[in-house]
Amino acid sequence: MLPRYKRILLKLSGEALIGSQREGFDPFDPKIIEQYAQDIRTVTDLGVQVAIVIGGGNIYRGMNEAETGIERAHGDYMGMLATMINGMAMQAMLEKIGVYTRLQSAIQMEQVAEPYIRRRAIRHLEKGRVVIFAAGTGNPYFTTDTAGSLRAIEIKADVILKGTRVDGIYTADPEKDPSATRFEKISFQECISKNLKVMDMTAFTLCMENKLPIIVFDMNKPGNLLQVVQGSNVGTLVS
Repeated sequence: MLPRYKRILLKLSGEALIGSQREGFDPFDPKIIEQYAQDIRTVTDLGVQVAIVIGGGNIYRGMNEAETGIERAHGDYMGMLATMINGMAMQAMLEKIGVYTRLQSAIQMEQVAEPYIRRRAIRHLEKGRVVIFAAGTGNPYFTTDTAGSLRAIEIKADVILKGTRVDGIYTADPEKDPSATRFEKISFQECISKNLKVMDMTAFTLCMENKLPIIVFDMNKPGNLLQVVQGSNVGTLVS
């Protein structure tokens, strides 16, 4: 099947990189990162242009000042560094399996990453390279969801694919409520009226105002990314 989307922004959760292992508090499960990399290579082999934003929650989440005692802005910068570590890990795995990759940072880190330059990022994508956007937006008080939405709009992506541990958007948390049912399609307005937490509101509003569709799907199931890109009925489409 031909891909439905030419250019995608893949938003990955930092916590998902932990996998099922927690012994020794290792922030990465190499099997998870390798599975993600293999799935990404599968879609790039079809000619799909792939940009990636990864969260940093497996290493540090800087939002709870009351618990950590660390000022919110300072903690957010620490979280941006966590996303850099995740971006470097993903870059290393992709390049290990033969996928040309560029890591761009919203904060200057010349020794490990290019600075984020919109036109350069688009040129990399046009040449078939996977581009990983790290360090969020470079500003505190903005999540990596917002960074993903912003970068997707800037590079004119066709869709945001939000890879999670859950296979879509449900009426309630399916891990807590067994009776929760999954939506196949839902509008932005319905998500807001039903108070469904797809992304943080800043990120969600950016997508809604720019008519950028979001697909929420289970990234931890091998092959799901390919099915989503080919237009199969996987996950939940928000449009």
